Amino acid sequence: MPAPAAAAHAKLGRMDAIHRLAARLRRARHILVLTGAGISAESGIATFRDAQDGLWARFRPEDLATPEAFRRDPALVWRWYAWRREQVAAAQPNAAHRALVELAQRRPTTLVTQNVDDLHQRAGSTDAICLHGSIMRSICSVTRLEISADWLAAQTGEPPRSPHHADGLARPGVVWFGENLPADALERAAAAARDCDAVLAIGTSALVYPAAGLPALAQRHGAWFAEINPQPTPLTATADLVVAQAAGLALPAALAAWEDP
Repeated sequence: MPAPAAAAHAKLGRMDAIHRLAARLRRARHILVLTGAGISAESGIATFRDAQDGLWARFRPEDLATPEAFRRDPALVWRWYAWRREQVAAAQPNAAHRALVELAQRRPTTLVTQNVDDLHQRAGSTDAICLHGSIMRSICSVTRLEISADWLAAQTGEPPRSPHHADGLARPGVVWFGENLPADALERAAAAARDCDAVLAIGTSALVYPAAGLPALAQRHGAWFAEINPQPTPLTATADLVVAQAAGLALPAALAAWEDP
């Protein structure tokens, strides 16, 4: 097939997928949305699989985001997360984040995210289930109680001492490799998977469990499953519909194709 014809054929294929996505979401009773690093990458936030920049180029994220790394060198881990927080603060929600807010206004939607940034919240999403915590929060390394920003601002040290325990330090409020996900968040996500009749996996590599298992759980309970990701993942073969496109393009297009009766 000549290149121009192939491009036109691919465009028609994407348009058909978008219209199928819109039609199915329009009929949904309850939509479960699972988002991963890809949706934040569209706002310029590097994923764990991207190369590190500048001073952090010689470190692997997997070697810093662990309890063992924090025990070994808490100052190093604290400074790395401070750099990551600066990246998040400088980023802005993109069209995909905003489209999910609009989707929730049209149909009952449960948003579950693997991301630790606050872009969903800044876009206007409420009650997002943050399976891996939030990089914008700090907690006590011993009690896991939240530490206020006012306390942190008044302290010295990298990291500051915790107000909750004599042996505690402030640490990022995220789930590190080797730690369990918050039981309440995981149960709420699983309950939504069992109840929904449509599930979207958006920008997730589908490599990190148990989050990556939510679409399969939903399918076992009868849900229709669509994947929105420009790259294939382990979930691609199981999806009822694959939209091989960036979420910032696909989701607004699906909403534009929406035709409520």
